[in-house]
Amino acid sequence: WQQYPPNNNGLPFGPHPHRGFETVTFILEGDLVHKDSGHGASQIKAGGVQWMTAGKGLVHAEVSSEDFKTNGGPLEILQLWLNLPAKYKMMEPRYIGLQKEDIPTSELDDGKVIVNAVSGNWNGVKGPIDPLYDIELASINLKEGGTASFAVPKQKNILLYVVKGDVNVNDRDVTMHQLVKFGNDDESIDVKAKTDAIILFGHATPFREPFAAYGPFVMNTREEINQAYEDYNSGLFGTNDLN
Repeated sequence: WQQYPPNNNGLPFGPHPHRGFETVTFILEGDLVHKDSGHGASQIKAGGVQWMTAGKGLVHAEVSSEDFKTNGGPLEILQLWLNLPAKYKMMEPRYIGLQKEDIPTSELDDGKVIVNAVSGNWNGVKGPIDPLYDIELASINLKEGGTASFAVPKQKNILLYVVKGDVNVNDRDVTMHQLVKFGNDDESIDVKAKTDAIILFGHATPFREPFAAYGPFVMNTREEINQAYEDYNSGLFGTNDLN
């Protein structure tokens, strides 16, 4: 979280390349302007999400809007990198920008818990993103005292990250900016908010492939990383001029 003054320069993430994975970006406060060499573009405001599949490679920029740079204000953004199975690493890139109103919600515990469904099925509510594999991802807003339980199949890996506030997860206290680690043991995930809180929660079946990551690329082998650099330097990802 940062507070920007009026007449600021905004975010510094100008044109840069990616290949072989996806970025999922949650705009918690402020805004984020996205442009990429595959012609994806949008300005996403607080509460929205960007889901970009880099695939075989693109160049993108993540910057602040002119309005934000002029007026300033709070800014908080969280980005996940999602590895892609080998069969999708060289697919055509794609980009989806969702505003807050594009993300369906469901209520638990008499409205004390709001589940914002991004991908997968949450309490009968389907997220607007159709992922390439079985990842189910949501942001969850909890009022103090709110409780929720989630059953996750044994074979899946689980992500639970506390963005804000304090919660209790399966009888363990967890505070802001902590990641909860789970085993693959088919346990129920029971969450209770000790204060107002926001968590990111998701799960997916691991695909257990060789893994190589360096800089802005995530591939299966070091040779593929080297090839990504060669292809980018040869201009195969598109231009850095995103104006």
